[in-house]
Amino acid sequence: MRHPRLASHARRRAGYVTLFVVITVLLPGLPAAFAADPQDYTTTIRPTGNADLDAALKASSDLLSLQKTQAVSPFALTGRIHNDYSRLISALESYGYYAGTITITISDGSHKAATPADGGQDGRDPDLPEWLQALPAGHKAQVSITASTGPLFRIGTVTLNPDKGDGPIHLNPTEVAAFGMKPGAPAQAEAVLTAGAALQTALTEEGYALAHVSTPQAWLRPATHTLDIAYTVHRGPVVNLGAFAFGGLQRTHPAYIARRLTIAPGELYQPSRIERARQDIASTGLFSDVQVNHGDTLAPDGSMPLDFGFHEGKRHSVGAEGGYSTDLGGRAGVTWTHNNLFGNAERLRLTALITGLGGSAEQGLGYDFYADLMKPDFGSRQQNLSARIEGIKQELYSYRQTALLARIGIVRHVNRHWNVSFGGQIEQEQIEQMRATNSYFILSVPLTANYDGTGVDNPITPATHGVRVGASITPSASLTDGTSFFAIMQATVSTYFDLRHLGLSRPGRSVLAFRGTIGNVEGASTFAIPPDQRLYAGGSATVRGFRYQGVGPQFTNTRYAIGGTSMDAGSFEYRQRILQKFGAVGFIDAGQVTADRTPFQGTVRVGAGAGARYYTPIGPVRLDVAVPLNRPAKGDRWELYVGLGETF
Repeated sequence: MRHPRLASHARRRAGYVTLFVVITVLLPGLPAAFAADPQDYTTTIRPTGNADLDAALKASSDLLSLQKTQAVSPFALTGRIHNDYSRLISALESYGYYAGTITITISDGSHKAATPADGGQDGRDPDLPEWLQALPAGHKAQVSITASTGPLFRIGTVTLNPDKGDGPIHLNPTEVAAFGMKPGAPAQAEAVLTAGAALQTALTEEGYALAHVSTPQAWLRPATHTLDIAYTVHRGPVVNLGAFAFGGLQRTHPAYIARRLTIAPGELYQPSRIERARQDIASTGLFSDVQVNHGDTLAPDGSMPLDFGFHEGKRHSVGAEGGYSTDLGGRAGVTWTHNNLFGNAERLRLTALITGLGGSAEQGLGYDFYADLMKPDFGSRQQNLSARIEGIKQELYSYRQTALLARIGIVRHVNRHWNVSFGGQIEQEQIEQMRATNSYFILSVPLTANYDGTGVDNPITPATHGVRVGASITPSASLTDGTSFFAIMQATVSTYFDLRHLGLSRPGRSVLAFRGTIGNVEGASTFAIPPDQRLYAGGSATVRGFRYQGVGPQFTNTRYAIGGTSMDAGSFEYRQRILQKFGAVGFIDAGQVTADRTPFQGTVRVGAGAGARYYTPIGPVRLDVAVPLNRPAKGDRWELYVGLGETF
C-alpha cells in the first residue's frame, strides 16, 4: 500500500513532468535542485539489550559500515537497504533468534521516525526509490533499524551419524567433553559449528589422522522453538607417523633437522605435537618459514608421511652496537654474524668495539675484540657449547689492563625457568696499577646457575612480575709470581611487582622493581688477587650516581679504586608507562665494598635519580641521570647512562 502523502505528491508531479522535460532540453546545463545524488544518510541501530548481538548487528550492516566511505545514489541506497534485511536476519539467527524480525524505516530528517507509523518510510515499500529521489538536496535520509529478537531457540536433538561404511559412533569421555553439544543449549551458530570442529580436533589428537566431522545439518522446529542438528562423523583408523621428507634445505644438513625434531616416525599421529615440533625448528632462527603438511591418504604400511618445507633465512648479518655513560664514556662497534657455519646451526659472531670514549672513570681509549662460536644441541638437545677468544684493553683510573683470554663452556637448559653453565677459562694479562706493572696468568672454572620466572623470553623486554636469580662461583688460580688460589662468589636477585594487583593501575603500566647483589672472594687477601678479579661497585650495574668502580676503598688522595673481597648493593625503581611509547623511572641505589671477607661492611654509598624511556619494537631506549647522595671528596657530582633495555 502506498503512503497517501506520496500518492498526492506523485499526482502533482504528473502535472509538470512535461514542463520539466522541456526545461532540461532547453537548458541542459541547469542542475537538478530537487534531489540529491549521491544521497547522504545516517544509520541508527536500536539496542536489543544484548551487547554481543548488538555488536553482531552493527558488524553485519552494510548501511552502517558503508555510509561514510562510499557515495550512493537513491536507487543504490534502496538496494543497500534491501540487502541489509537478509544480513541482519542472519545475525539474529546466528545468536539463536530464528523467529526474529527486522524493521528498517527511512525518514527525511525533519522528525524522528522509528517506524512507518511514526511517519517514516518502510524499507520494503516498492516506492522507496521514488521517495528517496524526492528528497531535496542537502537533506540527509535518516535510516533507523529495529531488531525484534522473538524467542530464543535452543538445541533439540543432537545426532551423530556414521559416514558411509563406518560403524556406529560412540564417543569416549574425552571426545564427549571436547564436543560439548547438548540439548537445551542456546542454538547459536558459532557454538554449533565449533562443537563439530572441536570433536574433529579431539579425534585427530587421538591418532585418527583421517577423522572428519561434516558441517552439521539443521532442522528448525518453530512449534517448540528448537533446532535439531545432525553431524556426519568419519573416525578412520588410528595412525602412526610415517617417513619425513625435508624440502628446501640448501645449506642446512637434514641430519641436524632430524636430530632436532621432537617427533619421530613410528610415534602416534598428533597434530599438536607436530605443530610444536614445527615451531621448535622455526625458533632456531635458521629459517624465515617452516611448513609441515601431509596428504589425505596413508602410506602402504598404514602410516602418515609428513612433508616439511623450509625457506632458509639470511646466512650472514651485520649489526651495530653502542652505548654511553658519563663514567665509562661511549662504546661503539660492529658485529658480523654467520648464522649457519657448518650446516648444523652453528653461529659465529665477530665483534669489534672501541671503548672509553670520554668517560670520567677512563684514562684513554680501549678496545674489546672477540669471536664467539655457539654450537647448539651439543651432546643433547637442551645443551649448547660456547667458545670465545677475546682481546681487551682498558684504560681505567683504577688500573690499565691489556689481556687475551679464551674460554669454553656448556650451557644446559634444565627447564623453562632454569639453566646452568660450566666451563674453563685461561687469561694472560698485563695490569698497571699505581705505576706498578704486573703480568698474570689465570686459570678459572666458572660455574653459574640462572632462574627466570618473569615469563619474558627476550631479556630486553621489561619484566612486570616474577623473580630472576643469578648465582656464580669461579674457582681461580693466579700462576705468576707465586701461585694464589681464590674463589669468586656472586649472586643477584631481582623481582618485579605490578601495581595492578593493588588496583592502582592497568596491567604493565606501573611497576616496582627491586634488585639485590652480593659478592665475596675467598682464599686470598685483596692484594694477592689480580686487580681485575677484585670486587667493585659503582655504575649502572650496582650504584648509579657513582662512577664505575667509584664505591669502595681508594688509594690515598687519588681517584684510583683498590677493590675489595666483599661487595653488596641494592636498587629500587618505580617504572611508569606514559601514553603508548614513553615512560619515566625514579630510582635509588645503595652499596658498599670492603677488604673484609664479611659482606655488609664498609662505607655505604647512596645514589638516586630519574630516567626517561622510549619504547621501541625491540625494547626501551633508556636514559638515566643519577646523583650521589653522600659523595666522597674526589667523586663525580652526577652521572648519565644511555642504553637499550631496562637496567635490570
